[in-house]
Amino acid sequence: MLTPRDIRFSVAPMMEWTTTQCRVFHRRLSRHARLYTEMVTTGAVLHGPRERLLGFAPEEQPLAVQLGGSDPQALADSARVCAEFGYSEINLNVGCPSDRVQDGRFGACLMREPALVAEAVAAMKRAVDIPVTVKCRIGVDDQCTEAALDTLADAVVAEGVDALIVHARKAWLQGLSPKENRDVPPLDYARVYRLKQRLPDLPIAINGGITSLDEAEEHLAHVDGVMLGRAAYAEPALLLDVDHRLFGAEATPRDPFAVVEGLEDYIAAHLEGGGRLSNVTRHMLGLFNGRPGARAFRRHLSTAGMQPGAGLSVLREAVSLVRARATAEAA
Repeated sequence: MLTPRDIRFSVAPMMEWTTTQCRVFHRRLSRHARLYTEMVTTGAVLHGPRERLLGFAPEEQPLAVQLGGSDPQALADSARVCAEFGYSEINLNVGCPSDRVQDGRFGACLMREPALVAEAVAAMKRAVDIPVTVKCRIGVDDQCTEAALDTLADAVVAEGVDALIVHARKAWLQGLSPKENRDVPPLDYARVYRLKQRLPDLPIAINGGITSLDEAEEHLAHVDGVMLGRAAYAEPALLLDVDHRLFGAEATPRDPFAVVEGLEDYIAAHLEGGGRLSNVTRHMLGLFNGRPGARAFRRHLSTAGMQPGAGLSVLREAVSLVRARATAEAA
């Protein structure tokens, strides 16, 4: 089982955002944050280009892979493949509200099938020796959130789930888009707190609408962990404070300039391997938010950084714009 410290802080899995390049960048900001892949379907794992879909840099650890699917055998087979790749955790998506996952009978619609989710957890637990976790909502559509969340939690606990990550909103599968499902259904953090009170031995993390480490610390008075999504992505510099504030550990260099400089060897290798500068820098656009020159940094990377053949010089130029503005402000 995962310990509460293992799940104390994590960055949420986000489609097209939490790529391997993003995760390498985030790892340079925090040594202790738990990172997650984008959701990968069982069909892609079993029949797709595995190295491209599942490959990652060793420095990304601790790293969890999020699987999407509903067939217990396919999930078990996929979990086995992922464990062989070296992931630290298998996470089952029971929270995504998109039409695509509904059509595939996985994601948030599985909140209606707790017995199937439990069967899937049991199959994955038999297949691998690494932790198996579930990320869910508090309910879907007209479900009673008290009954729905308790039923799902009890079902997966009975099969040995190692932790539960709860997005503290309902998912409305009829009438709301996936984007609206991130904001429109009201947050109910107290519902997740009650679940933790009822299941004190199960590591439980909370997700949804958390925008700062101050808020994270407030939640940690009630649950074991917090998961940030869009806030961590849009304001990556907040990750610089995670290690010493939430883990009591020696912080990584808390200087964003040092982080960029430390990434240069990785970026050079990525470019040498045929990658594009923007594969990495698109995840860095918010690094200097709130500092003089942040807008110029974003603009330069969003224009020159997107050009074919853009190299490290473009990144250095963007950083120099921030340094120049800071010097001017100090003069």
